[in-house]
Amino acid sequence: MLSRNRELVLLLAAFVLASCICIAVAGLAAGSQAAICVLACAVVLGVVVGVSTRARYRAIGRLSHELDQCLNGTRRLNLAQAREGELAILSNEIDKVFQRLAITTEQLEAERTLLSDSLADISHQLKTPLTSLSIMTDLVHARIVEDGTHLTEKDVADLAERLRAIEGLQERVSWLVSALLKLARMDAGTIALAHATVRAGDVVRGAIAPLAIPFDLADVALITRIDDKASFTGDLSWSIEALQNVLKNSLEHTPAGGTVTIDVVEDPLACRLIVTDTGPGIDEEDLPHIFERFYRGSAKHAESAEVNPAGVGIGLALARSLVVAQDGRIRARNVHDADGTVTGAQFEIAFFKATV
Repeated sequence: MLSRNRELVLLLAAFVLASCICIAVAGLAAGSQAAICVLACAVVLGVVVGVSTRARYRAIGRLSHELDQCLNGTRRLNLAQAREGELAILSNEIDKVFQRLAITTEQLEAERTLLSDSLADISHQLKTPLTSLSIMTDLVHARIVEDGTHLTEKDVADLAERLRAIEGLQERVSWLVSALLKLARMDAGTIALAHATVRAGDVVRGAIAPLAIPFDLADVALITRIDDKASFTGDLSWSIEALQNVLKNSLEHTPAGGTVTIDVVEDPLACRLIVTDTGPGIDEEDLPHIFERFYRGSAKHAESAEVNPAGVGIGLALARSLVVAQDGRIRARNVHDADGTVTGAQFEIAFFKATV
């Protein structure tokens, strides 16, 4: 150990030199007996220092061995072995670092798994509409090339219908990509949310304006009951985005002749935007998961999601992210009549006035 440890060599040399000087001074000043006494004290002190140094370096060696095992993943440091002393404090601090690294590693592994699953889901959800687009485009092209000069009025109508379907699929793919980009920006924390007073009525009017035609085409009535005094602290634009995604979801699941109602109420605790539809409601097994990304739900809803990218849970996941980013909360439940029959689904967005 001495040949490999410069610190020990210097310590031993300094100790021997100091001992020799002390012995010489004692011999010159008080005689040989004093020199012998100093020599004996130096020997005893040397033994004590040697034993103490050896114990300290053995402890350092054990700690180094444990660190090597931790780095190789064969064991983890244990806080239960902590004792008093500088080395124990150092061991505890190193243990904290390793615990933090272990937690970070687990988080990174979970995020990597989530990213992998998300990419697989994105690929799956984009594949269906893009495949449909390719098939429909090929059919339209073949019809025009083969029968372009012999198209009947019925053929023209059929082609127009196919083109409308292509346009719809393009819009849905564009919506899906846009929603995914917004979710990615939310995850990365690059969306700057305003922190200003927002009138809830402005949020509702901003959300329903671009949906007026889709509601008319679907033959679904849209009813609003707004408390114009209701307001909250948040971001107007992103709040409109969140409510709009909830309204799109309700529209998609409300049959023709149905109704979607928006209620805006304010109480001492929060400003609430409540969307209620007259659709089939939400399966009880799906309720805890409908705000999860790419959650496909029960079989009957999964089938519709295959042809409708807007029905794969992205909209509700984005709505939740935007609401939570403003310290709000969004919940979903089924509405029942007096007989307990489900009469529709209800979503409640709450922006709280204070943190409880």
